[in-house]
Amino acid sequence: MKLDEFGALIKANELFDLVVEDILALERSFGIRRLADQQVGTADFIAANIEEGYGRGSQRVYAQFLIIARGSAQETKGPYGRMKHWFSAEKIEARQSLCDEIIGILTATITTLKSK
Repeated sequence: MKLDEFGALIKANELFDLVVEDILALERSFGIRRLADQQVGTADFIAANIEEGYGRGSQRVYAQFLIIARGSAQETKGPYGRMKHWFSAEKIEARQSLCDEIIGILTATITTLKSK
């Protein structure tokens, strides 16, 4: 499979764009800077770890990077639950659902890689 066809990476890039859009809408909100920086960073780490692991050329190492990417997806999902002060419930649910999709794809891929 080509990396640019991997569903988790496609969805991770989509999530990153949505996180940036969300955070830019909050740039004038008091007390959000640290949380905003962290949210953008964790969303970026999902795709970055998928890409780096793929580039290592070893299924075992790739699986380890996907585990890290999965952790970053969980770390991106969590704060959205605490952002109820700034975002609608619908937006939070949509972002968390996308994180869950990424986590699901990564988990299935990790399982497949480890079984080989």
